[in-house]
Amino acid sequence: MMKIRRLFLTLLSSVVAGGLAVAPLTAVAWNSKDGTLEIHGFLDNTYHNRDDYGITKERIRGQIEWSKVFKPTGLFSELSFHGTLRATYDGVYDLNDERFGDRSGGAVSGSSSGIPIGHVNGLQTPWGHSPVTANNPALPGGGGFGFDLAANPNEGLKKVSSELGVRNNNGGFGGGLEFFTPTRPCDVDSRGCIPGYMDATMDDLRFPEFTDDHGWLREIYIDATMPVNNGDEINFRIGRQQVVWGRTDLFRVLDQVNPIDFSIQSIYEEFEDSRIPLGIFSAEYRAGAVGAFDDLNFQLIWNFEKFRPNTLGQGGQPYNILLAGDLFRGLKNCWDNGCTISNFATGLVPGGNLSTDFPAHVVGIRDVHMPGWDFDQGGIRLEGVFRGVGFSVNAMTFYSQLPSLRGGIPAVNPFLAPGAGHPIVPDPTEAGGVFKPRPFLPAFDVYFPRVKLVGASADFYIDPVKSAFRVEVAHTSGEEFADTSKSELYSESDVVRWVIGWDRPTYFRFLNPKRTFLLSGQVFGQHLL
Repeated sequence: MMKIRRLFLTLLSSVVAGGLAVAPLTAVAWNSKDGTLEIHGFLDNTYHNRDDYGITKERIRGQIEWSKVFKPTGLFSELSFHGTLRATYDGVYDLNDERFGDRSGGAVSGSSSGIPIGHVNGLQTPWGHSPVTANNPALPGGGGFGFDLAANPNEGLKKVSSELGVRNNNGGFGGGLEFFTPTRPCDVDSRGCIPGYMDATMDDLRFPEFTDDHGWLREIYIDATMPVNNGDEINFRIGRQQVVWGRTDLFRVLDQVNPIDFSIQSIYEEFEDSRIPLGIFSAEYRAGAVGAFDDLNFQLIWNFEKFRPNTLGQGGQPYNILLAGDLFRGLKNCWDNGCTISNFATGLVPGGNLSTDFPAHVVGIRDVHMPGWDFDQGGIRLEGVFRGVGFSVNAMTFYSQLPSLRGGIPAVNPFLAPGAGHPIVPDPTEAGGVFKPRPFLPAFDVYFPRVKLVGASADFYIDPVKSAFRVEVAHTSGEEFADTSKSELYSESDVVRWVIGWDRPTYFRFLNPKRTFLLSGQVFGQHLL
């Protein structure tokens, strides 16, 4: 894999250099003389710069797609083979390594609101130097707080949400919690890395397709059509592919078959490029015109590839949607190695909260429970056209592509220091007290719960207003949401989501009297039942 990555980088550098010297980089295509083989592809470069951060993306991407049509044979009237190869190099980790590479992050300080401790403005406490630490006489029995700074040093860190300029101090009193995350790739700094979920190395970040998931083989599938009675057809498509069930462009109400890679650039990438193709078997019965219906099709899909969640990014990446990657890595480091959390301990000083140095196994993410290769994700769809209205009725069962954090797990109580004389005998193998479930404590296991979805969609054109409308609605059961009223800090809820899209080609004669402009809008709603 390492040799392939290096070869790809060398080839890309050569092609880009040659392309810039000769002609602008454009898409290319080739067709065989008999027209049965088509190959096309492109090479592009994307550059993003963010104020105060410098380069956040320096991406070179190459993609090759092919389509080979075979002569009809045997049972099949149509038979073809399709594939897409993609490779990416993101140079931000080399060109801006002080922000996002192996030299990123630094020393951090957390808020201790309302007490003049530390440095800066008297309200900041350096990582690992909280006044709430081991053998603090203000705590019952001395306490079991503090962590090993040699194993978890104050370097290569940043505050979660620092990009937003947030400082949870609130004028020095009553500040909110602040978390900190390691930022360097996992082969440089393994703190907070979650095996099998968020554990990207430097090369994984620079070459995102060349990982254990083999994303470089983006799509590869066989398409076959078999005629049946009365002119009907059955189409089979098997292989790694994208299955698009939604009709709208931004909100994924029914389009839940493939997960999304949000680490590319959050929501601004086209779904066609950010969807994660999966190994899927699709069978579609095409009945054509039936009774009052102008067209009618039945589709069955079955996902036979190992479960893949949405890619949310990793702590330290330029793009990790809603900063989830930063928070998850910070929480995992807290559980494994201990950490400083700002503004946590309260009541020890008048009117203020103190940064608190927690030992390992108190707060954070303990484990991630990833669904296995269970072969139990799939769905059915009825699609057709009735009096000019396209419609579909959909049903699917799958694992949530977004994670759920479940609290109430067994954790150490640092107020029960070993030998403190409390009636609960501490586990001698765990400094800081016994393990037992701790309600309302921010200590979590991550799950991907099973979800059941039923929904429908329609698209239609209204001539008096010269507009096309697209509507989707879905009901899901089994989804889990954060809920601080529950001791486990989550609850399950049925959900109804809907979206209405509107498109209208319109002339603005003062701009261009010969061409129309497309006006488009969408309204989205979500209701936790």
